[in-house]
Amino acid sequence: MKKINVVAIDGPSASGKGALSRSIAHRFGFDILDSGLLYRIYAFLSHSKFDIDEINKKISKDISFISGEDTVHVIYQGKEITNDLRSENIAKIASEHSAKKEVRRSLFEIQRNFYNEKGLVADGRDMGTVVFKDAKIKIFLTALPEVRAKRRYLELQNRGQEVNMPALIADIEERDLKDSSRELSPLFPAEDAHIIDSSNLSLEEVFSITENLIKKEFV
Repeated sequence: MKKINVVAIDGPSASGKGALSRSIAHRFGFDILDSGLLYRIYAFLSHSKFDIDEINKKISKDISFISGEDTVHVIYQGKEITNDLRSENIAKIASEHSAKKEVRRSLFEIQRNFYNEKGLVADGRDMGTVVFKDAKIKIFLTALPEVRAKRRYLELQNRGQEVNMPALIADIEERDLKDSSRELSPLFPAEDAHIIDSSNLSLEEVFSITENLIKKEFV
């Protein structure tokens, strides 16, 4: 299989995939795909009773992404909806939709179309196992549930949202179970993935490991 210029980063919720992806994109000038955002957008639009075809058209025509230093901003019909997409309610709905075959099939080509020969960093649950099996580099980033819950707690607090730590841990563990046990595209490391446990690592340390891999493989 011919490898393409993609860094595929998979892993459970709040493992640091987004921050690592943005750092890589900024450092190497790569495009970025936050596949989780696509499923959140799907969940957001499904509230308006659009069917799958209508949602796909709106994602393709009415949605735009702006990569910022701290987040990927999502614009829908001229209005930023990033904060709406980051709510825990939308996250739960997105997780439910991600288990549906018709939803994953409809978003597959949209995700593949993000590819750019100059380089793409793709962040998700099945980037290295399904969407970009041909990625040059595959990372599986994980951390203990308690560590990920603390990261999410601080993230949501910074956005001014009220959060409960025990509930957050329970939610992450429940989502982990759903992601790893679902019939369609379950969460697991690709056979050729580099597994990084970030429980005791800083973002800078994780980035350094990934940076060295990219320098080696993308030369």
